Amino acid sequence: MTKKKVYPRLSGILLHPTSLPGPYGIGDLGPEAYEFVDNLKISGQKLWQVLPLGPVGGSNSPYQSYSSFAGQPLIISPDLLVEDRLLSPEDLSTIPSLPDGHVEYDAVRAYKRPLLKKALENFLLLPDEHPLKEEYEEFCKKEAEWLDDYCLFMAIMKANDGKPWYEWEAPIRKGNKTAKKKWMKMDAVKEEYTFQSFIQFLFFHQWSALKAYANEQGISIIGDIPIFAAANSADVWANKKLFKLDKDGHPTVVAGVPPDYFSETGQLWGNPLYKWNVHKKDRYSWWMSRIRAQLVKYDYVRIDHFRGLDEYWEVPADAETAMDGKWMPGPKADFFNVMREELGEDLPIIAEDLGLITQSVHDLRDQFDLPGMKILQFAFENIEDNDFLPYNYPRNSVCYTGTHDNDTSSGWYHSASEESKDKIRRYLSTDGSHISWDMIRCALSSVSRMAIIPIQDIFEDGSDRRMNIPGVAQGNWGYRYYKEQFHDGLKKGLREMSEIYGR
Repeated sequence: MTKKKVYPRLSGILLHPTSLPGPYGIGDLGPEAYEFVDNLKISGQKLWQVLPLGPVGGSNSPYQSYSSFAGQPLIISPDLLVEDRLLSPEDLSTIPSLPDGHVEYDAVRAYKRPLLKKALENFLLLPDEHPLKEEYEEFCKKEAEWLDDYCLFMAIMKANDGKPWYEWEAPIRKGNKTAKKKWMKMDAVKEEYTFQSFIQFLFFHQWSALKAYANEQGISIIGDIPIFAAANSADVWANKKLFKLDKDGHPTVVAGVPPDYFSETGQLWGNPLYKWNVHKKDRYSWWMSRIRAQLVKYDYVRIDHFRGLDEYWEVPADAETAMDGKWMPGPKADFFNVMREELGEDLPIIAEDLGLITQSVHDLRDQFDLPGMKILQFAFENIEDNDFLPYNYPRNSVCYTGTHDNDTSSGWYHSASEESKDKIRRYLSTDGSHISWDMIRCALSSVSRMAIIPIQDIFEDGSDRRMNIPGVAQGNWGYRYYKEQFHDGLKKGLREMSEIYGR
């Protein structure tokens, strides 16, 4: 008889580091991040979930990154650079007037790049035997597999006035070795390459210290892997054979999803699609490297759009909406069999199994004992019985009041139909005046092994404070909370509620 797995009951908060408070226009990995970890501990939480931590492009979406491996330079902490003596306190004496409640990404970039350049100048003056210099050399060697191509990609893109790689001149667009060597001889490219390498070192130097501190406090970190790579990324430029591209590097077909809860015309993401037959030939080595890299950064990893590993929605590259696509087979169980051989039997992976989900997706998830996601808001959108109602949850699941793609719970409730409002009030035995906390209680009391609460729900924020509106290209990803919001009363209430429900 197979022994049933026993899962510890855990809970935590969903908060991207960019959303932390602080004086520099964007949350970062400095003192406020450490204080947030302390607040998690005080609040009785064991999990901190973040969005992807890669460098973002013009949309500022963490799901459209220049690299699946690199870190986000904008969240490097100036305060920690002062501690490491790479900047002086005087370097931080003049901070531009930036908003506290949201991120203005272009303004933050304009402020932080010169600071990071100054840090590099000071770094280069350090003696070779300085511990930071030695750590940097070790980092560059260890991460060379992705770091070299990424730094060159960013340097050449800057030299091409920000044009995506598929608009570069043919030799370097194709990425042949001769062209790479030619570009690396250019002073401006060499300088930018060094800068990019340095700021990646700074990111990982600061992130690894923060993660170690969180783990010491009993906090595990849940990361997030976007299933697809961005078209304009070092991933695609350096690994063209793994993607469905034409001879000039343009996708022939792109990723998306058909019409669903979030959009009547579906979502057209535009990411190039994988040649899964090619990946299979080398045992998914690029993917395995990607997963390994994330499991150094995080303790658990959520695979965004898990369904795409069972089957994915393929849309012609010239389509105007995602409605014209078709389902195509993904790598299915073979992918996870290889992953188990490479990483071990117990995969610390959460399957984002939302949207139009088939039985084969459930079967794939369950075959490898991966927890799926349950969203409380969805339970009451449909007033009939449904899989998102807590009495239908399996223990091996993660319950969320909502995610970064949902409205806040307070905002959702106020815009919900009268039927939905009536159902949730009766289900939770509440008058709805503090619906966010009613839903938090429901999530924590569920049988799910993990319960995750977006921080906006703890603060009872409204729709104007949501993180993302799917299908809307601009104005997302800017949310930041105000330091005074996370007061002692909330911490105490969250701790007591978590303890009552065995979290």
